[in-house]
Amino acid sequence: MLYTLGIIPVLVVLFYLGRSKRKKAIAEFGDTGLMDYLMPEASRSKPFWKFYIFVAALILMILGLARPQFGSKLQEVKRKGIEIMIALDVSNSMNATDIQPSRLERAKQVVSKLVDRLGDDKIGMIVFAGDAYTQVPITTDYVSAKMFLSNLTTGIVPVQGTAIGKAIRLAAGSFSPTSELQKVILIITDGENHEDDAVEAAKIANEKGVLIYTIGMGLPEGAPIPEGGESSLNFKKDKEGNTVISKLDEANLVKIATVGGGEYIRGNNAQAGINSLFEKVDKLSKKEYEAKIYAEYDDQFQYFFGFALILLIIEFLLIEKKSKLLMKFSLFDIKK
Repeated sequence: MLYTLGIIPVLVVLFYLGRSKRKKAIAEFGDTGLMDYLMPEASRSKPFWKFYIFVAALILMILGLARPQFGSKLQEVKRKGIEIMIALDVSNSMNATDIQPSRLERAKQVVSKLVDRLGDDKIGMIVFAGDAYTQVPITTDYVSAKMFLSNLTTGIVPVQGTAIGKAIRLAAGSFSPTSELQKVILIITDGENHEDDAVEAAKIANEKGVLIYTIGMGLPEGAPIPEGGESSLNFKKDKEGNTVISKLDEANLVKIATVGGGEYIRGNNAQAGINSLFEKVDKLSKKEYEAKIYAEYDDQFQYFFGFALILLIIEFLLIEKKSKLLMKFSLFDIKK
């Protein structure tokens, strides 16, 4: 709406062009001084004042339509929920397309749907491949979480591989240290762990009260791994030149979830998987906690429209002729 303010300079130019044309038209009839004598009630200044008042009212209306908002403040509110750390696999094998559009894109859909259905729970996010990295610290800011998620690719981490154990350890240490809320780690991966002992890491995390759920992305029969992105036609090959087939390792994910006190969920059907997950998360014991949030901005457009209305009334009541009452008073009038 603020771009509409660009019409103001155009109106000013048109107004002055119109006044100039009017002045030339009057001059064609005779001497300017004589014309002033013939039109004693014509005011030179009032048309300008009416125009300036109208323009000011128009600017205020445009600013009002832009919905100015201010007055935000930090508030403490009481909420009831749990803390969830999402560990998302971004290794190259997640580019496999045995589930459409790809394992990673389906995983992002699952996370997005989960975030949409969360209420007062805290959420955090880490990504992992050969190593694990925190991307969204534990927070109630779902908007930031979804913004990060939308730009996520397998190229975000420098070290390739699949280290589920590192992801579990990092996630377990990323919860609020003094919080008494139920802590949950949600691991979304194809389950091919090549780096460490994920089952042992899940066991240690569960001993500290952390529940671990796993979602498997992919199919048991697997698919080749595109090199250079999921749309690439070149696939990863082993040392013998054979195409590498990445398969969903459900057995490993079941072990991790069982030891972690949670459950394994198939992610092949995003809607069914998220429904099942949300039902389980929703049944967990939720405790009350205090969260600091920014109060929503208050709309202030009504003040702009109010002042604009006052100016339009003034502009309407202001006539272009000189006031007859004021015309009777002349300090320099010389009687002949």
